Amino acid sequence: MHVLQHLLDNNASWAAQMHQSRPDFFHALARQQSPKYLWIGCADSRVPANEIVGLLPGELFVHRNVANLVVHSDLNCLSVIQYAVDVLRVEHIIVCGHYGCGGVAASLEDDSLGLIDNWLRHLRDLAQVHSNILSMIPDKQARINRLCELSVVKQAQNVAATTIVQKAWRIGRQLTVHGMIYGIADGRLKDLGVDLSGPEALPAPHRVTVLP
Repeated sequence: MHVLQHLLDNNASWAAQMHQSRPDFFHALARQQSPKYLWIGCADSRVPANEIVGLLPGELFVHRNVANLVVHSDLNCLSVIQYAVDVLRVEHIIVCGHYGCGGVAASLEDDSLGLIDNWLRHLRDLAQVHSNILSMIPDKQARINRLCELSVVKQAQNVAATTIVQKAWRIGRQLTVHGMIYGIADGRLKDLGVDLSGPEALPAPHRVTVLP
């Protein structure tokens, strides 16, 4: 028996249930995907993007990495954004962090974790920028959770600052970048009030002139 037979069995059961409840679902899904949303979230296994927002396969385009970072040199993330915006023509990009994020917690420690230290450097730099805010929070977990929120805001701004999103705005596309955070302990999403719908939402130095 295959060592992952239980996963194959689970898949067979799920496919059968979907076929029974929606006979045309897989046939329609195979023809085309047309999601309205791009989700940029954490790779944490406790944050299943589709499930927590109640969307089916094909309704949410997803990119995940450690600590849901958007780095301007990350061609993987940029390629996902470009495909979602230019090809799939999504209308909303959601950056979603989560409370208790291990990557965020690690960025506040002095321990070395190896290669990932280079990735977490972006969070350590952000923590330094907001050191005055964070230093006023005595509780360690509360401090981690506040940095989780601050990071979501920063990553949403990073998405909006990409040439991809700014070009879409310049040619008149309706596209909004949102920032949200998920509570693993209660399963609830929190809107952080980040809704960027045009270049005027960004500081002048972050706006770029892009030809259509």
